[in-house]
Amino acid sequence: MNTNKFNLNSTAENGEDTSLFEQIKECASITATDGKHVIQCLTVIGEIEGHVVSSSQNKTTKYEHIIPQLVAIEESEEIQGLLVILNTVGGDVEAGLAIAELIAGMKKPTVSLVLGGAHSIGIPLSVAAKKSFIVPSATMTVHPVRMTGMVLGVPQMLRHFERIQDRIIAFVTKNSSISKERFSSLMMNVGEMVNDVGSILDGEKAVEVGLIDNIGSLSDAISTLYEMIDENDAN
Repeated sequence: MNTNKFNLNSTAENGEDTSLFEQIKECASITATDGKHVIQCLTVIGEIEGHVVSSSQNKTTKYEHIIPQLVAIEESEEIQGLLVILNTVGGDVEAGLAIAELIAGMKKPTVSLVLGGAHSIGIPLSVAAKKSFIVPSATMTVHPVRMTGMVLGVPQMLRHFERIQDRIIAFVTKNSSISKERFSSLMMNVGEMVNDVGSILDGEKAVEVGLIDNIGSLSDAISTLYEMIDENDAN
């Protein structure tokens, strides 16, 4: 499967220009080959789109595009590590968890970097990598599960919401240093967000509570990924 290895001067068979920048625009992914190691950079931006198509006005990350790329990266003999860069408002819960589970289950070294924000279901995606970074100016919004469309006010529906929420809490606490109790309290906080429930964490706070491993920049994330690859090769 094509893992989107790009060349600055690449040209399609029909003679049309397929420059690096055009391909990044289409795929939101690039294989970086000029550094110490060959790594794949994958971006998760805008709204994470699931089974329902989002508005054409919204920036989206489509899970049917990301999942095959993750499989290709894991199976590639050339790619040695994965860098996931996030700036997402959240989105479809099942789609976000599906992508997060794939990243968490990869054998190759993985590092995430939160820029701007990683809100809602973006949080499991942030912690899914083996090492996680966040820039100081980024934020993460923790809140209870919200459902769109018609919601029936019956016990079965409430239990369904609780089970979805439990899956998110279990994944986040398994793949980060935050405790279940602390994450649940942030999720149900009623004193911070106007007309809403939850918490907004800046970069420093996200590290302090154990959601993210380190404050850092792009160079920090790449350096850590290189170190992980070196350790992986040594073993």
